[in-house]
Amino acid sequence: MTETKIALVTGANKGIGYEIAAGLGSLGWSVGVGARDEVRREEAVSRLRAAGVDAFGVPLDVTDDVSVAGAAELIAERCGRLDALVNNAGITGGGPQQPSSVDLSVVRAVVETNVLGVIRVTNAMLPLLRRSASPRIVNMSSSVGSLARQSGLGGETTTGPVAVAYAPSKTFLNAVTLQYVRELADTNILINAACPGFVATDLNGFRGVRTPAQGAATAIRLATLPDGGPTGGFFEDAGVVPW
Repeated sequence: MTETKIALVTGANKGIGYEIAAGLGSLGWSVGVGARDEVRREEAVSRLRAAGVDAFGVPLDVTDDVSVAGAAELIAERCGRLDALVNNAGITGGGPQQPSSVDLSVVRAVVETNVLGVIRVTNAMLPLLRRSASPRIVNMSSSVGSLARQSGLGGETTTGPVAVAYAPSKTFLNAVTLQYVRELADTNILINAACPGFVATDLNGFRGVRTPAQGAATAIRLATLPDGGPTGGFFEDAGVVPW
């Protein structure tokens, strides 16, 4: 029999993160629902279990060292390893975000969650990922982090509003993703960035045109890549996103 695969999805109590957890669970994975709000986390776990998913709650605030260390200890004790880490937790920082008038505390908060939080969680989970036969890391990015699309270069359509905290945080995340790819090039860890598209979630006031399930599809595919699959890429449903 094949061992059940283990995933941790951060920010999994709602929206795209929840649907990533549900999608992996439907494939037979055991899924850690990472979220900082205890009530919402346990409600999500209950809904997932009611749908037949082997889900378990992971108290996790990606901005807090102690919380992240505790999450790694919980997974180590419960599962012994981790097969996929999906760094989905993120914030927009609200709006407006004009560069000439933005509150720098907003930029710091967004980077703390969207970038430093990913580094913090990834580093804590790497020892567990190294115990997996086929480890995968997926960083949830956005096409607004694409410099080509932000500048309208290479035939790309300029995308997203001016958002000096959120959009550059995703560009920063993309660069961080590639640094991990380079450092871990001699391992079997496949690391990729995923763009969910413009999904209707509370992050954007439900203005998106895609469902959370549609937004989760690329991340699920990257979390379940076969050995020899791509690494160091930036993907959306339609294919490769230009850096």
